Amino acid sequence: MGKIYQNIESSILKNEKLLAVLIDPDKFVIANIDTFIQKVNVSIATHIFVGGSYVDESETGVLIGEIKKYTQLPILLFPGDITQLTSEADGLLFLSLLSGRNPDYLIGKHVQAVSKLSKMKLEVIPTGYILIENGKITAVEKVTNTKPISRNNILSIKDTAKAGELLGMKLIYLEAGSGALQPITTGIISAVKNELNIPLIVGGGIKNKQQLEMAYNAGADLVVIGTAFEEDESFFDELRK
Repeated sequence: MGKIYQNIESSILKNEKLLAVLIDPDKFVIANIDTFIQKVNVSIATHIFVGGSYVDESETGVLIGEIKKYTQLPILLFPGDITQLTSEADGLLFLSLLSGRNPDYLIGKHVQAVSKLSKMKLEVIPTGYILIENGKITAVEKVTNTKPISRNNILSIKDTAKAGELLGMKLIYLEAGSGALQPITTGIISAVKNELNIPLIVGGGIKNKQQLEMAYNAGADLVVIGTAFEEDESFFDELRK
């Protein structure tokens, strides 16, 4: 694997917890990019993820080009569709939606992406993506036409995560969804972490520092926060270095 993934593994070995700020091009006002990224830079954030469920083609590349003017943090694509692929990024979470049974999002979109990726110098990281029920229907559920796994079915969640690892995924991403009413429980996080030998990402519904620390303490190696920063940038003040 490439440098970004190696750095993630190295941080985990040193017991350093990672934080990704998720920026959705469809929701972000590009005129605010300088002040927003300045807040990211003085926070504990270690990565920037860019992507969303509904994004116009070329919009992602333009946004990342602007972000790069203000930060040295690694920028990873978190795409909802192959139209969001751009060589402006440093890497790509190559997401396979393991919680669903829609072949397009298990492998179909990936096949379509290959011809584009062959022309880009992105670090591609195979990522098992698991959507977990959070109390409301999410954009991911609508776009992919799949159902999340019940938050009460911990056995299915952890077995799905382990199956992803055995299939060769390099990351497992537990997702409650954008603007989730309920974050993923510590019981789910710890159960999955105990099964894995690869890094665990957790995202969705984390709105304060206490919830962030709970996710870390339960076993999340990297936490993703998006909506909370979109709604209240003062949250960054709680996460200063």
